[in-house]
Amino acid sequence: MDLLNTLVDKGLRRELPTREEALAVLATSDDELLDVVAAAGKVRRHWFGRRVKLNYLVNLKSGLCPEDCSYCSQRLGSSTGILKYTWLKPDEASKAAAAGLAGGAKRVCLVASGRGPTDRDVDRVAGTIKAIKDENEGVEVCACLGLLSDGQAERLREAGADAYNHNLNTSESTYGDITTTHTYADRVDTVTKAHAAGLSACSGLIAGMGESDEDLVDVVYSLRELDPDSVPVNFLIPVEGTPLAKEWNLTPQRCLRILAMVRFVCPDVEVRIAGGREVHLRTMQPLALNLANSIFLGDYLTTEGQAGKADLEMIADAGFEVEGAGEVTLPEHRATPGGGCGSHESTGCGSHAGGGVCGTAASAAPTVSEPRTDLVAVRRRGAGTDLAPNA
Repeated sequence: MDLLNTLVDKGLRRELPTREEALAVLATSDDELLDVVAAAGKVRRHWFGRRVKLNYLVNLKSGLCPEDCSYCSQRLGSSTGILKYTWLKPDEASKAAAAGLAGGAKRVCLVASGRGPTDRDVDRVAGTIKAIKDENEGVEVCACLGLLSDGQAERLREAGADAYNHNLNTSESTYGDITTTHTYADRVDTVTKAHAAGLSACSGLIAGMGESDEDLVDVVYSLRELDPDSVPVNFLIPVEGTPLAKEWNLTPQRCLRILAMVRFVCPDVEVRIAGGREVHLRTMQPLALNLANSIFLGDYLTTEGQAGKADLEMIADAGFEVEGAGEVTLPEHRATPGGGCGSHESTGCGSHAGGGVCGTAASAAPTVSEPRTDLVAVRRRGAGTDLAPNA
């Protein structure tokens, strides 16, 4: 296809595709899907080889959020039955992080529900960052605490944070349909604050909320303009008890096209498959490694992921390799000398999206058109519990 040849050439030159080209990727047929994956895979391998970066989430404070984000199981008034607990102590968070690092993770993402941190919360997280870094030499730490006030990004940077995550989630034109307690502009402002403070900026999206192709392209182009080092792509987990519980709009093929479009628009950026990969990509997950160069290991914030061992086996079986702690994730033109992070490199700490699966097989194979509600399981292990984490 002339379209794909053009997109590969542009990706190798870091040239922005036209909106029409990006929309055309999303409009390709299932018969063309492997061609699309192969083309985007050339761009992925050019910038990132066959390395896969592993990241591990630690949910520092679960539930009890005053915001009304429709996709989130931790939202105001949630009836999802998720784990609810207040701030983990630094030693508890460090212990949770150690499990992911032992499983091969290179970065720990510290996430807390809420509109944004108070100054006291920033102090808490600073202590947690210190505890983790004291125990794990060379570990990268990303914070995801919501909307930042003036000076807080600088304080997190001084405390040792390497990155900050705050997702745009959807297009500016449809943002008000998803969330009413804060604005799209508020989210852009926080990403800008993180960038300005010298943190590696991380910002991504959630697909599957009923958005149009135009909305998806809009948010990815907005991300390209913000220039984060990392773009996490979440696929909505329609958790029962949330307003979007019935939004089962994604197929594995659709997810692959979305990832390919993101790779073409953001060719030299760390693209992470975040929440929902097991639920929506299912047995097509290995193909997605040809498009994204980063995943989360094990469980997510409020839902379960597949076993960490299965993640590692999938990477090896697909012909990829886990990125080592001493390797620089980003291409040279984006990376700081001698560091594991890029100038603003980060992971996609899925904002407050849940994501994940339980890993138990369905009793009977569903038809392709049936939503895989059996693959959604609320997290009951790891941080905030007495049970061992999945890593």
